Amino acid sequence: MRWLTLILALALALPSYAAELEVAPGPGALALAIAGASSGDVLILRDGTYAGPVTVDRPLTISGPGGAVVDGLGQGSVVIVAAADVTLQGFTVTGSGTQNEDLDSGVKILMGADRVRVEDLSLVDNMHGIDVHGGRDAQIVGNTIVGRQDARMNERGNGIYVWNSPGTLLDGNDIRFGRDGIFSNASADSIYRNNIMRDLRFAVHFMYTKNTEVSGNVSVGNHLGFAIMFSDRAKILNNRSLGDREHGLMLNYANNADVFGNLVRGGTKKCLFIYNAHKNLIWDNRFESCGIGIHFTAGSERNVLTGNAFIGNREQVKYVGTRDMEWSHEGRGNFWSDHPAFDLNGDGTADSFYRPNDVMDQVLWSQPAASLLIGSPAVQLVRWSQRDFPAALPGGVRDSSPLMQPLILPVPSAVLPYEAEAAGRWAEGTYDDTYIDTIAAH
Repeated sequence: MRWLTLILALALALPSYAAELEVAPGPGALALAIAGASSGDVLILRDGTYAGPVTVDRPLTISGPGGAVVDGLGQGSVVIVAAADVTLQGFTVTGSGTQNEDLDSGVKILMGADRVRVEDLSLVDNMHGIDVHGGRDAQIVGNTIVGRQDARMNERGNGIYVWNSPGTLLDGNDIRFGRDGIFSNASADSIYRNNIMRDLRFAVHFMYTKNTEVSGNVSVGNHLGFAIMFSDRAKILNNRSLGDREHGLMLNYANNADVFGNLVRGGTKKCLFIYNAHKNLIWDNRFESCGIGIHFTAGSERNVLTGNAFIGNREQVKYVGTRDMEWSHEGRGNFWSDHPAFDLNGDGTADSFYRPNDVMDQVLWSQPAASLLIGSPAVQLVRWSQRDFPAALPGGVRDSSPLMQPLILPVPSAVLPYEAEAAGRWAEGTYDDTYIDTIAAH
């Protein structure tokens, strides 16, 4: 009996090995395979079509080639993940329902479905591509998501929607069409990196998101690049906004952010828009060829700007206010391409300060009709008096230590064709949707 007890104990202690089960296409085949599988099994799909929707309610791996297509037939979400430790890999998901209010999706990850990995899927023509809806520590890696184009942009779904899902990793996904590339709402402690997003409303859209990193992403030809709204402690690092329409980067009610190493260039109305955002560190970014380099408004306070390059913007700074703003930090300012400065001691810092705006700029911003007087003697007299008698200047932006050389931020060679394709897209008369109010439209 003692030997029998020992043998039984050893048998129970041994790991159970997952079975690999091939699943052939056919009516209800995938749903039946899931129902008959044991936890840990691997379901391998063959080329062909599998009817959805299906619910994965136990820890499984489902993998297959791109020619294996799970089609939701226009009903709800196509693949619903309701268990932890599920992996979906390689196959194609299409045909979700069209109910935006129900968040119909190609893949939906429910609350309690933790540590789900979605890798190398092709998600085509779904309302939302992937909805991470409460599951923790999801990994969404290397997927191709092509959203819908048959509705107005604001009525489409998002490429990836993350709601209340701490620990989410979004890495290396290619997202095109739909509404927002990545919409992160009421979530935290996540990393969104190395994603490419094109032909969207916003590339990345934060609402009530905290302590999340957005790094190495590329936004090309979208209405807005990176919209960080009502959020705290975001890290916006080494991203590229190329040929976006309204703003490359927007901080709106965003506080305590680190904004570093980002490049915004080409076609954008405003490279950087800061609206009622506080205690943000903005350093070593390059803002190039925009209508306005930086628009700074609505009482934003205690922000630090240093080491940035403002190059060839039609208007470098738009700041309407009477407070004095110093845009250098510990003797290091920013580079301004329109600052005719000298550096006689060769320390890399200009010998004279930079001031982008005067009182006439403020008049012209608040009263555009006054531009008819721009060349009048009265306007020239006001500008001469401010130049020669600085005490006549109102409060405003001053960079006491402007830099002599701009930093260089490269663009990956694989992205350059996308940038060339988007060039000139936002010329007057070529907008593909109604105007988007980037403050109010969430």
